[in-house]
Amino acid sequence: MTTEKMPAARPRALAWQRRRASAARFWRQYRTHRAGLFGLATLALFALLALAAPLVVGSDVADVTDAPGSPLERPSAELPFGADRFGRNLLGLVIWGARVSLLVGLLAAVLSVAIGTVIGVTAGHFRGWYATVVMRITDWFLVMPTLVLAIALATVMSRSLLTIVVAIGVTTWPTTARLVRAQTLAVETRPYIERARALGGGHWHIMSRHVLPNVMPLVLAQTTLIISSAILAEATLAFLGLGDPTVVSWGGLLQDAREAGAVSAGHWWYLVPPGIAIAVVALAFTLCGRAVESVLNPRLGVSR
Repeated sequence: MTTEKMPAARPRALAWQRRRASAARFWRQYRTHRAGLFGLATLALFALLALAAPLVVGSDVADVTDAPGSPLERPSAELPFGADRFGRNLLGLVIWGARVSLLVGLLAAVLSVAIGTVIGVTAGHFRGWYATVVMRITDWFLVMPTLVLAIALATVMSRSLLTIVVAIGVTTWPTTARLVRAQTLAVETRPYIERARALGGGHWHIMSRHVLPNVMPLVLAQTTLIISSAILAEATLAFLGLGDPTVVSWGGLLQDAREAGAVSAGHWWYLVPPGIAIAVVALAFTLCGRAVESVLNPRLGVSR
């Protein structure tokens, strides 16, 4: 029995060894990028706060019946970020809102990249009339304002987090599709693709075994860059009142501040914390994305 399993176990062990070596090599190169490390540390901090929010601020932080402060109370020792229009602790709301904003941004980015990757790989592989039709649709999405399309989708669908994820995901995939298609066209000119075809490899085998692994580094870098745009889009839709009113998010806090007249009344503490949180997280994802791009494609020469 042991002798029979050895030939199958050895290739798997070698494959895992190569993956571990590749991951270690990636990390050695990534940590030379100071901006990327700063972005990664910032994201780790926000992710930790989001995961620990029920323990740090409690699950009743959004409850308006037991608010610890008075409406629009200024920052103090008890309420470092002040209170919102219902008297709720703004610091706790910002921490709790990280859960929704990060989750929606991540899911929307994954949906967007998944759609773009499927379209890009298939358009680059099959070509012909299929590629022509698909890329003309992609061009149409590219010239249309993404935010306008997302607002239109969010308006006709029910107000929920799923609606926001779908609205962002189905309107932001064209850039990924074009990048992946270009990479697919480059990969399919390589000799081993012709060898795979000559040996009887079908379309699915070539795309899944040869093309997709070669475009995955580009997909990974694109995902980290799109997450920041997705978080900003979620905040914008929530600010416009198209988000789920029953959940706390950074965009929702800004929308509450607008409705409370915080801008005209000068209640800066209502606007600044969620706004800074959105900007910092978006910047952190962008820094990580640029560092990943630089590691996977050193020719880009991204500044460290």
